[in-house]
Amino acid sequence: MSNNFAFEIKHSAEKSLARVGTISTPHGDIQTPAFIPVGTKATVKSVLPEAMKDLGSQALLANAYHLYLQPGPDLLDEAGGLAKFMNWNGPTFTDSGGFQVLSLGVGFKKVLAMDAKTFRSDQVIAGNKERLAHVDDDGVTFKSHLDGSMHRFTAEISMQIQHKIGADVIFAFDECTTLHNTRPYQELAMERTYDWAIRCLDEHKRLTESRSAKPYQALFGVIQGAQYEDLRKKAAGDLGAMSSSGIKFDGFGIGGALDKDALGTIVGWVNSTLPENKPKHLLGIGAPEDLFVGVENGVDTFDCVLASRIARSGAVYTSTGRINIANAPYIRDFNPIDEDCDCYTCQNFTRAYLCHLFRGKEMVAATLATIHNERYIVRLVDQMRQALLDGNFKEMKDEFLGRYTHRSGQSRD
Repeated sequence: MSNNFAFEIKHSAEKSLARVGTISTPHGDIQTPAFIPVGTKATVKSVLPEAMKDLGSQALLANAYHLYLQPGPDLLDEAGGLAKFMNWNGPTFTDSGGFQVLSLGVGFKKVLAMDAKTFRSDQVIAGNKERLAHVDDDGVTFKSHLDGSMHRFTAEISMQIQHKIGADVIFAFDECTTLHNTRPYQELAMERTYDWAIRCLDEHKRLTESRSAKPYQALFGVIQGAQYEDLRKKAAGDLGAMSSSGIKFDGFGIGGALDKDALGTIVGWVNSTLPENKPKHLLGIGAPEDLFVGVENGVDTFDCVLASRIARSGAVYTSTGRINIANAPYIRDFNPIDEDCDCYTCQNFTRAYLCHLFRGKEMVAATLATIHNERYIVRLVDQMRQALLDGNFKEMKDEFLGRYTHRSGQSRD
């Protein structure tokens, strides 16, 4: 079948790796750089698909691990694929399940920002947590967090699951490490990820041919290497040149736990090594200040659950920083969350009303806050794209960071 996935660079910045482009998929185009909101279980929690389209989302990302457990890839395949199943008229992504190897294995759940200067241990596990996943050279065996049943992921199984889910962009199976792992273990995990990447290409080719009536799915390789320059560059060089069964990766994801203080440096190592003409996706990064770092270092797309997760606890973005809308100062504040925001929430409701909803534990509070946060982040990256075209990205970045006082953490589903 024909490969109708494409990436075209429309504009490149003169003094950085930043660029503007278009990713073409069977379900529509994505103008880059772009933020891809996360709908873990085929839904962005508390928000309708129509609302996500209205607030400017170009694509959504779902989680292969969670969809595998419930409702199952066979059901999604029978339904016509992820987009049709969730009534989303646009491109979709699924991650490989590799991150769940980290989160299940060591119990750190969603946290990617770690301190690379602290302890080193290959047996690290978060306090009071059970190790639910065990990795070997062939794959990972894990216990379902839903019912305790045992399951097995390999490169081939990850490809089979993701092909049945039917997203436009899928990711190769990888072992995602923590920054607390020793360097020898990081090297071992990179070797596994390399071997699994070849197997993913082979299985992807086989499945693409055997399911030729289905829309083409683009396969992205995942770059690991933690905080080590030589490992990151080696991984980028190896996967960037990798070919098996006559095909190469359609794009690349930058994965793994990241030392936030070195985010730009690490992403720069990777993107200066990978093929320029392939799209690059930064997995699990979504704090406003980090998006600027990613864009100026050549990232085309981002995904992160942060905007929706913090919204459900009342944390919302404003032009001057992040606030908790349920706090006392907003009880009688009859201004919108952010004067400069054009979202449905800000156009129709006040901080006082949102404060009342959260204090009253009303379900619609999460909906209104999520709409605002997702629009805020989607629009911010859209503004970065326009600033690159206008030639004033640096000025925009300096102005934004000069007034944005909150420094939030990273999070990934």
